[in-house]
Amino acid sequence: MITSRIISNGILRALTTILVIGAILYFLYEIQTVIVYLCISLILCLIANPLVQFLKNKLKFSNSLAATTAIVFFILMIVGFIFLFVPLIISQANNLALLDTNKLQLQFMETEKSIENYFNIQHIDLNQVLKESGITSIFDFSYFTRFINSILGFVADMGMGLVSVFFITFFFVKDQDDFKSGVRRILPDNNEDKIINSIIKINHFLTRYFIGLLLQLTVVFILYFIVLIIFGNENAFVIAFLCAILNIIPYVGPIIGTVLAGILTMISMIGSDFQSEILPKTIYIIIGFLVVQAIDNNVSQPIISSKSVNSHPLEIFLIILISGITFGIVGMIIAIPIFTMIKVILKEFFPDNKIVSVLTERI
Repeated sequence: MITSRIISNGILRALTTILVIGAILYFLYEIQTVIVYLCISLILCLIANPLVQFLKNKLKFSNSLAATTAIVFFILMIVGFIFLFVPLIISQANNLALLDTNKLQLQFMETEKSIENYFNIQHIDLNQVLKESGITSIFDFSYFTRFINSILGFVADMGMGLVSVFFITFFFVKDQDDFKSGVRRILPDNNEDKIINSIIKINHFLTRYFIGLLLQLTVVFILYFIVLIIFGNENAFVIAFLCAILNIIPYVGPIIGTVLAGILTMISMIGSDFQSEILPKTIYIIIGFLVVQAIDNNVSQPIISSKSVNSHPLEIFLIILISGITFGIVGMIIAIPIFTMIKVILKEFFPDNKIVSVLTERI
């Protein structure tokens, strides 16, 4: 017989469960930065694992020395990446130093006059249009101060993030055998095979994904480089490389790369005529980059996102979107690897669950 006491106890248990779940989700949200660091470190550990195994098996390195070598390798890659752009920065600085502000102002005034003449011919009052649209009220010069502060904050956060990620990665690489054995001791003995199968499948899928991603970036880099060479960009290699690296960020990265390529092209041509040289060349390069992105979005990316990790393109898009909203750009970058790992684990441990079977039917 169902009594009021049973009903009240059920309601209390349900409320308690909801509160506990809410508290856990809130806690995870508050430590999302740490979670991102752990995920990045885990991915770096997987990437470094072949090198570490080679050092340990072939060169007889100890765990600590092999892990240190892997971390040094990552650091050298970052340093090399930074120094790759030193010539570009120097050349752009020289271009800015040679800037003839009076000539540039005159060119902009001529362009503005041409636009006004066009609207006058069309019998359109440009000033009235701008006033009614409220565009002039958008400009806020305090934005520049906030922009500089945000850059400084980003640099500080990036430095702290790199130190944290490398520190965590070192111990992931060094003590990965201890972590595996620890997990095996925590879980019941009958799950040992599932854990091993999960690790094997995760390594398999992520290896395919990273190889495919590297191939995609290489193709994009070559196409970007060809576009920049065709239009005579002086720093074609560096700009193409930077824009290709930005392609790691799904959907947003190519847009940032295109805008960056346009800006760097305009800066590199400072001193030339704006209307007849700078503007047309910039437009041509942007169009070329858009064509490359169309090729990448319709050929390379679907193959990598869906084939390498056996997931539907819509599924990938939604996961990237949710990760981007929750964790920002870093979340978008690590969304596919983390989602693949979760799917593999769910497939191994909950194969009979209907939702899991639908999500993991391609694995």
